[in-house]
Amino acid sequence: MEPTQEIEVGSDVTQSRWLEVFLAFLKLGLTSFGGPIAHLGYLREEFVVRRRWLEDRAYADLVALCQFAPGPASSKVGFSIGLSRAGYLGGLAAWAGFTLPSALVLVLFAYGASALSGPVGTGLLHGLKLVAVAIVAQAVWGMARTLAPDRQRASILAVATLIVLLSTSAFSQLAAIVLGGIAGLWFSRTDQPLPAGQVRIKISRRVGIVSGVVFLALLGGLPLLRSLGSSQGIAMFEAFYRSGALVFGGGHVVLPLLREAVVAPGWVSDDAFLAGYGAAQAVPGPLFTFAAYLGTVIGPWPNGLAGALVGLVAIFLPGILLHMATLPFWETFRQRAGTQSVMRGINAAVVGLLVAALYDPIWTTAVRTPQDFGIALVSFILLVAWRTPPLVVVVISALGGIAFSGNL
Repeated sequence: MEPTQEIEVGSDVTQSRWLEVFLAFLKLGLTSFGGPIAHLGYLREEFVVRRRWLEDRAYADLVALCQFAPGPASSKVGFSIGLSRAGYLGGLAAWAGFTLPSALVLVLFAYGASALSGPVGTGLLHGLKLVAVAIVAQAVWGMARTLAPDRQRASILAVATLIVLLSTSAFSQLAAIVLGGIAGLWFSRTDQPLPAGQVRIKISRRVGIVSGVVFLALLGGLPLLRSLGSSQGIAMFEAFYRSGALVFGGGHVVLPLLREAVVAPGWVSDDAFLAGYGAAQAVPGPLFTFAAYLGTVIGPWPNGLAGALVGLVAIFLPGILLHMATLPFWETFRQRAGTQSVMRGINAAVVGLLVAALYDPIWTTAVRTPQDFGIALVSFILLVAWRTPPLVVVVISALGGIAFSGNL
């Protein structure tokens, strides 16, 4: 049996390694195509196999921890590795190296997208919207098989989908998640405890409690400030923060939450939203950097670079805060059968949110002709059956959009 790996945060040794951490994660930020699941593979290859910063079982336990709570799992795993290697500064360095390359590319795309006029530009943007159909359909297919494999969780998925599609309330997604957790506790009970953890990043309970308090204070306080007519910047920060705080089950689930946050109030058009989401599939790094694109193209100020910074910080912050709050208490909490049951229900519900998003707005706004359906179908088959890299599929779909615009 492998020994438990304990790592003390804050020592002089860890604090001196932040540049090493930044450069290691910058390489991954420039090359890690393929989405959240692929990112976990890249991280394992780099830090377990090649650099040997932690053991395989320690890495597996870390992945389980990061998938438990809201936020982007691969980014939280990277943050944890940086935290264990170089303290708090190392965690920040890991996040920056992994995140900034794709964020910068999407900001540049946002500035260039407005110049894509005429039939070629229109066809290109429509092709990006169609690849979003295939990408989200692939995510739904894979997540449903893993997270809703039995009739109880499949039913939770279906109910969550109907709640979102049939409700006009801004809180329908939150209601679906909460009800999914309750249904999981009732219908998906288990008496089998998880195996003991193999890694403990030794953050004090005081740090964990403070992080949890800050997370809750922002989650409850920002909507209050927004309702009192505060600045547009506060409204934007609240919208992105709320989206990041409710994302369970992977990066693609942020799609319906972000659409509700920025399209519903009229800040971003559906066409611009879906074009940016399609472009986000063509860049390496975490899908959450889509927020940098949205912050750039948002109508009211702050937008541009200031908006990109607001969106990027706000969407990642809740997951990191909640992760910090969980770390000191994780080993005890994860053993409880009730916790596992709630998470099963929540995971099934978030697949339902993604199914609803696949229909509206993605399908209803992108697939309008038989040619559109053909491009989306080909993209889906390439992704699922041929396992074609997403970057290649994005290029093929974009070229298809241009071709059917009458220019090729």
